[in-house]
Amino acid sequence: MTPDLMEEGARRAALLNPPKPAGKTESGGRAAGFSRVAAAPGEVDTTHGRILYLEDVSVSFDGFKAINNLSLDIAPGELRCVIGPNGAGKTTMMDIITGKTRPDSGTVFFGSTIDLLRYTEPQIAQMGIGRKFQKPTVFEQLTVFENLELALKTDKGVKSSMFFRLDTGDSDRLAEMLYTIHLADSVTRLAGTLSHGQKQWLEIGMLLMQDPKLLLLDEPVAGMTDEETARTAELFLTLKGKHSLMVVEHDMSFIKTISEIVTVLCDGSVLAQGTLDQVQADERVIEVYLGR
Repeated sequence: MTPDLMEEGARRAALLNPPKPAGKTESGGRAAGFSRVAAAPGEVDTTHGRILYLEDVSVSFDGFKAINNLSLDIAPGELRCVIGPNGAGKTTMMDIITGKTRPDSGTVFFGSTIDLLRYTEPQIAQMGIGRKFQKPTVFEQLTVFENLELALKTDKGVKSSMFFRLDTGDSDRLAEMLYTIHLADSVTRLAGTLSHGQKQWLEIGMLLMQDPKLLLLDEPVAGMTDEETARTAELFLTLKGKHSLMVVEHDMSFIKTISEIVTVLCDGSVLAQGTLDQVQADERVIEVYLGR
């Protein structure tokens, strides 16, 4: 969820309490040492056939090399699954893509022209990279509809939010999203009363309302029932082609349902890549991940 959306959600949830200056910088409290976004959201050049490109990326923490010469690329509209043992570097890789962690070396491009290492977390989110963490983050005291309305890609300034009104196009889009995320029958329910899986769907819907080009999804079906997992697989397959998705997951049955290309990370670099059958048959993968 984008930082500006989280701030606006806090304002909307505390309706009777006027917002107070938070003293934050545009970079979310970190030193803003990078240039501002020059291109408008949506202007991602994928003419070279790749929406995300990492080359020779490395980062160390206290001498431990969490990412080690990692190279990886994703095509527009692709649903890429990423697996690997704990400590393989999956979360750190997503931290680097979204600007939360700066690598020691390497190249990270969004499309062919946007060097992500030049931008801050909020700027990267505004350019069209959405990220979902394992634990769902929704505004539990608001309804399902209000959560999605809040996530609409609009001016999040205080004055603009106070006078915002849905137009016909926005209303149609919200209605369509409710069906897409399987929550059309729960529109008036408080988000806090939803099941774990429903909260996951709601947060995915909130990300989709931001018109992302690339979605990074960290263990999206962890804690879900079998039925919720199956419906999440249907959702992701529906999104494929319209958005590019990187799905990090440990549930191999889920991976089998949605995957085309699977990337296996180990010790901060790519160990194997191919179809699920191909990587499961790879002796290196069997040794370090599948345990056979």
